Amino acid sequence: MHDIRLVRAEPAAFDAAMARRGLAPLSEQVLALDSTRRAAQAALQEKQSRRNALAKEIGQGKRGGADTSALEAEATGLRDDMAALEAEAKAADEAQLRLLEALPNILDAEVPDGRDEADNVVLHQHGEPATLPFAARQHFELGEALGLMDFSNAAKLAGARFTVLKGALARMERALGQWMLTLHTEQHGYTETQVPLLVNDATMYGTGQLPKFEEDLFKTTDGRYLIPTAEVPLTNLVRDEILAESALPIRYTALSPCFRSEAGSAGRDTRGMLRQHQFNKVEMVSICRPQDSDAEHERMTACAERVLTELGLTWRRLFLCAGDTGFGAARTYDLEVWLPGQGMWREISSCSNCRDFQARRMNARYKPAEGKGNIFAHTLNGSGVAVGRALIAVMETHQQADGSILVPDVLVPFMGGLGRIAAG
Repeated sequence: MHDIRLVRAEPAAFDAAMARRGLAPLSEQVLALDSTRRAAQAALQEKQSRRNALAKEIGQGKRGGADTSALEAEATGLRDDMAALEAEAKAADEAQLRLLEALPNILDAEVPDGRDEADNVVLHQHGEPATLPFAARQHFELGEALGLMDFSNAAKLAGARFTVLKGALARMERALGQWMLTLHTEQHGYTETQVPLLVNDATMYGTGQLPKFEEDLFKTTDGRYLIPTAEVPLTNLVRDEILAESALPIRYTALSPCFRSEAGSAGRDTRGMLRQHQFNKVEMVSICRPQDSDAEHERMTACAERVLTELGLTWRRLFLCAGDTGFGAARTYDLEVWLPGQGMWREISSCSNCRDFQARRMNARYKPAEGKGNIFAHTLNGSGVAVGRALIAVMETHQQADGSILVPDVLVPFMGGLGRIAAG
């Protein structure tokens, strides 16, 4: 959500910020509604003052036996005028809110210009894409050959974009999630959290999924939504709260199923488990002071990078360009992992600094130790990482010529000592 005071103060700058997102100028429309609302409220206050004065005059007149019919008629007229002004102010306020809530966050000045993912900037890379000494197979080829990845029964049970994992692959998927949680809680300072998978519309609104992205969500018959990421409930834990400055930063992590309709992705990644309606992900969320959010963003991204390094994967960090940065983010780093079976880089984590954009929607503030007034917190979120995609990357990176898969050392204790997944 945007601060209307900033739009009033610098409308040209606001339009320029939205232009980086590919949007037409809207400040004139926003400020016209703002002017209508403020004028109606000012007129309402004037009429309220006159009505209060009339009430006193009428009371005094009646006590003195004077004829107050003219004053009473004026008071009645004022009441009708006030009702109309209240309706006018409310309508303008709601129209202004609808405009502002549909507009994306203002990008940081450092965000590269660009239209889409082709314009993202590679910041650094860990390792070099490996050339395997045999014909590399994709994850679904490996999984089906092992008899541990079942797409036909998943389709029978639920339709397209679902997967059934069995045996050692199911265990490795679980091991990945458990190991990531252990790493983030024991070494990275995050608090493990279990969150509802069904949330209300206020929760979805707080992090920016509603109203703009409703078609991407699964909605239940009682009006709740299945979460697309644990970011949604984790961040909303501070909704409508006034936090103590000494409590910041707050860092949460959660391993949860995520549910996405994948609207608009028809024909993309139809084979395998890269793009699913249901998948598990370890999420990281931070709530911090504005002056700390840049450092927190770097810290969070480094936490995700460590996951990939310890799994023995080749990865790179990208700075997303203006056209590829998400709705609620002011800046985003994506981590991509090299998949030998596909022979290409694929996203496995996205870490974003939302500044105070979500906090304004949620009314999440903190009380500074010194000074007056409460301050909107900054919120950050990042994948630490997507478990299914980590499974894919491990399978394709550590595949062997005979179709077996080596288990990364960090996962062996979570796999009961199993160091290789093989057929039979």
